[in-house]
Amino acid sequence: MMVLGLVMALFSPQADGQDGAAASTDEVAKKPPFDEQTLLEALKVSGLTFTDAELAQLLPAALDRIGDYAALRSRSIENAVAPASQFRPLEGSPTVTAEQLPAADPLPDAIRPDDLQELLWAQIPQLASLIKTKQVSCLELTELFLARLKEVDPILHCVISYTEQRARDRALLLDAEIAAGKWRGPLHGIPYGVKDLCAVKGTVTSWGAMPYKDQVIDTDATVVQKLDAAGAILVAKTTLGALAMGDVWYGGKTLSPWNIERGSSGSSAGSAAAVGAGALPFAIGSETLGSIVSPSTRCGNSSLRPTFGRVSRHGAMALSWSMDKLGPICRSLQDTALVLDAIRGSDGLDLDCVDRPFEAPGSTSIEGWKIGYSPAAFERSSEHSSVLEEMKKLGAELIEIDLPDYPVWPMMVILFAESACAFDELTRTDIDDELVEQGPQAWPNSFRAARLIPAVEYIRAQRLRTLLMRDTAQALSGVDAYISPAGNFRSLGITNLTGHPSLVAPCGFGDNRMPRAITFIGHPYDEARLIAIGDAWQRVTDYHQKRPSLEAYIQKEGR
Repeated sequence: MMVLGLVMALFSPQADGQDGAAASTDEVAKKPPFDEQTLLEALKVSGLTFTDAELAQLLPAALDRIGDYAALRSRSIENAVAPASQFRPLEGSPTVTAEQLPAADPLPDAIRPDDLQELLWAQIPQLASLIKTKQVSCLELTELFLARLKEVDPILHCVISYTEQRARDRALLLDAEIAAGKWRGPLHGIPYGVKDLCAVKGTVTSWGAMPYKDQVIDTDATVVQKLDAAGAILVAKTTLGALAMGDVWYGGKTLSPWNIERGSSGSSAGSAAAVGAGALPFAIGSETLGSIVSPSTRCGNSSLRPTFGRVSRHGAMALSWSMDKLGPICRSLQDTALVLDAIRGSDGLDLDCVDRPFEAPGSTSIEGWKIGYSPAAFERSSEHSSVLEEMKKLGAELIEIDLPDYPVWPMMVILFAESACAFDELTRTDIDDELVEQGPQAWPNSFRAARLIPAVEYIRAQRLRTLLMRDTAQALSGVDAYISPAGNFRSLGITNLTGHPSLVAPCGFGDNRMPRAITFIGHPYDEARLIAIGDAWQRVTDYHQKRPSLEAYIQKEGR
């Protein structure tokens, strides 16, 4: 502490003859913007109290901070610039089942259907087989999905912009490669969409928000570059709730294909709605706290939220640097493995992203594998209990476990503080008034409220997070995976804080035809085993093969 005091004394503005914060400090001396009584009242926000003597001593330091804050704010910082601190999920949690996973299954012997509309619901391996065997061209498939998007978008409001010319140019190139005997892999010629928080050269990247609806970022996000390399064809940029919250964006509200009276949830709203409507084979979404899991539940998708740091976020909007993750929204859990294999790995641009081994797993038996679950979570969501019985029939051993008891919601000061910092200038310039949503739970108010989070409490929450990671690893150490109803906030919140990977998939339907969903949670960087478990379950169920009925609405639109 003495050393810190000496450094502060040596390098304070007064020590080298500066005017402090120059004119601003002189002005403060003449007319302080607040006094001891104001400090006393302000400290109540933090739940702290000090004596009169302590307040008198604190006042000059608090006044000095005004100049410091002005100096910090004087330099504009792009959203893409991350803090110097980094987050890493806790590794070393061993899986229980030791046997080697089988390699990915070979492509099926698919046959071109008489009605190409059937391909709108095909999974990636079937589409890949048709392209590789030249039964369907990349351009043909691209046009098919572009047409479907244009049918459903007026109903679901799931597309922000199309990348038609880019898509057609890529399709022609990829068809030429097939003709020459070059096949890049299972994503060769597969159309997809990307959430409009990912930058794509030559397109607007709106982040779903009115203040940024004309923003152009002249780069391709790493995830787009990797999918380009794998041969996938970007056909559209999909909607997201403004600044990655909810399903309301500057152009309206994205709706669920299962019930157009309900929103799609978010914030990966358009990605989930389009895949669920048979308008995309897969799409890229993002999650900070439920933004893949929640819309995938509402839209009936099979999706993967990878381990934090598994996929580079370079070129994607930052909301919470220590919690943001990108992942695939698909038709089947098998599909998620094929997409993850293409987008994983470090690029030297996202410092939180690491290289870890991964191979898409083939079909395998999970007999004898240990699956954890919380009886209390299933008691609260009894309609999900059928999944437990289905896992038993597969030979899995169900193990009752409890996730650690932590103040998960209070720990979300991490998310709120980081997001408020990411959009600091939006708040200070009052441009946040342009956002469509202005309620008490919307971003503008959340960003303002986050200005009152003490730095000490933010760091304390991060220290609690370290303990939570340790205790969660211990709780899951005796199982290969953990399953929970998708709507269970405790497991959702904990695993977003710890960085664990999660699968989400439909497991039934309610009376209103809205899908229900289950989550499978794995050990960090153990997505292959996690997907093997989910895939084994989907091979004996057909929830993910159900289709919503939108044709009446399409006809009503006159399309």
